[in-house]
Amino acid sequence: MEINTTPFDYVCRLDGMGGATVFDSPRDVPGIGKEGLVWLDISQLDKPAMEWLQKDSGIDKRALSVLRAGETRPRSMDMEGGFVIVLRGVNMNPGADPDDMVAVRLWISAHLIITSHRRRVLSIADIRDELESKRGPKTPGEFLIMLVERLAGRIGNVVQQIEDALEEVEETVGEADIYELRTTLAAYRRQTASIRRFLMPQRDALDRVHRQPPDVLSETEAQRLREEADHITRYIEDLELTREHAIVAQEELLNRVVEEQNSRMYLLSIVAAVFLPLTFVTGLLGMNVAGLPGTDNPSGFMFSVATLAALGVALVLYFKRKGWL
Repeated sequence: MEINTTPFDYVCRLDGMGGATVFDSPRDVPGIGKEGLVWLDISQLDKPAMEWLQKDSGIDKRALSVLRAGETRPRSMDMEGGFVIVLRGVNMNPGADPDDMVAVRLWISAHLIITSHRRRVLSIADIRDELESKRGPKTPGEFLIMLVERLAGRIGNVVQQIEDALEEVEETVGEADIYELRTTLAAYRRQTASIRRFLMPQRDALDRVHRQPPDVLSETEAQRLREEADHITRYIEDLELTREHAIVAQEELLNRVVEEQNSRMYLLSIVAAVFLPLTFVTGLLGMNVAGLPGTDNPSGFMFSVATLAALGVALVLYFKRKGWL
């Protein structure tokens, strides 16, 4: 897992035309939070950056508590001068599990955007690349929409991968190794549940923002945000369907296990039924008492063997006639 602990990961002033001027520190930005639009991206693991956020950012104390919080569920709160929103995205960092979702916390006002995170968020890196290529956001609303789009796009890719993988599992459920298949299904169900756990409150957070759009969002931007919330809803529905497919596959796997167990038990029952009378006869002839027939006859043993063999064949033929074999 790659973690960026560089102080003030990214500080820039958006030029309103898709580009930005980059600074080393927010202290180098004139009129920060009062004029223009400044974006500050910080790591929660960097103490100087978090101290600046606490002492010099000038934002609402409630927003500060959210930006400084550890693991938290997606939510949004409208505050004086702006709003704070917490979003989640799949973890696409090298060596990480996608269902170990990363959190990004945002403070958005008319002149200041602050993003904070503990782990590297590729969607934020995408926005930085867009700004460097002069295709970045021009307004606070466009910034939020661009971030949500990229988070949702990666979530959609992971959901599609899970769906495709489960389709392959369903096709091989009658042939693949049972124990390996059971482990695979459990892993996909765990991923589905983990991602869905954060998508539902994320949809509600976006829905709350677009239903009561703050002053920093235009009507068009609020509408686009609603469309992104609809995309999240679609992903939730896809995960619900994926979970149902996983349950069906597990039921089919369980039926396969039961059928195999029944088949083995049936075979053992037939074998026991064939040998039960033979065991009775051999037990009877093996009694250590006088008067048993054939004890003085040299051909007595062969006669007994032939009788038992004939009895076994007769039992097998009887079972076949009854359709039990």
